[in-house]
Amino acid sequence: MAWRCSGSTNQELIDNMMSKSVIHSEMVANAMKHVDRANYVLDKSDAYRDSPQSIGYGATISAPHMHAHASEYLLPFLRPGAKVLDVGSGSGYTCAVFHHLVSSGEKKGKVVGIDHISELVDFSVKNLKRDNLSRALETKEIEMITGDGRQGYAIAGPYDAIHVGAAAPTLPQALVDQLAKPGRMFIPVGDFSQDILQVDKDEEGNVTEQELFAVSYVPLTDKEQQHYL
Repeated sequence: MAWRCSGSTNQELIDNMMSKSVIHSEMVANAMKHVDRANYVLDKSDAYRDSPQSIGYGATISAPHMHAHASEYLLPFLRPGAKVLDVGSGSGYTCAVFHHLVSSGEKKGKVVGIDHISELVDFSVKNLKRDNLSRALETKEIEMITGDGRQGYAIAGPYDAIHVGAAAPTLPQALVDQLAKPGRMFIPVGDFSQDILQVDKDEEGNVTEQELFAVSYVPLTDKEQQHYL
C-alpha cells in the first residue's frame, strides 16, 4: 500500500506520506522536505517512487516510507543536539534527514554514517554535497566513516539514536552497548523472516525490545559477501 505514496516531486512524495498517515510529525515532514531524494539515487527518473532502489555494491536506498517510519520511531531521541549513528549508511540519505532533525538553530547535533563499502562512502559524501550539506560535512556535524557497522563506531558514542539500514541475523551487542542512557535503536533483525525491532535503553541502562512490523531488507553482512548479493 505504501507505493501509493509515490509522487512526481519530492514535495508531493512527502505530502502523500502525510496524507496516508505514514508521516505523523511536522518535524519529520520538514526534515524530509529539506532532503531531495533525487540527489541520493542512481535512477533519477524513479527518485520519488515509494520503493527501494539499487545503489550498487549489493546495497539499496530503502523505500521512502521506511525512512519516514525510522524517523518517526526515533523522533523522541532526535532532538536538537543529539548524537546519531546510521549503520549501513549507503547513499547518505538518512544521515541528511537526521541532520535536519538534530541540528537546529544554534544547537548542533552530530550524525555519524558508517558503511564498509568505501565506494558507497564516497558516493554518500558527493550526494550530501549536492544536497547543500558541504558545510555540515566540514564542521563534522555529519561524518561519513568506512568501517564495519556491525561493530558500531564507539569512539564517537554513545548515541541517542541508532538506525540500521540492513537486516542483522541477531541483534548486535556492540550497537546495544553504544546506545546512550536513555537511547533508542531502530533495526531490522532476522534472516528469511525479518522484523523491525525498537530497542530502548533507559536511564539505568536496562534494555527492552519491541517488535514493530515485518520487513524485507538486504542483509547486514561483511564487505566480501555483500559484493555477491
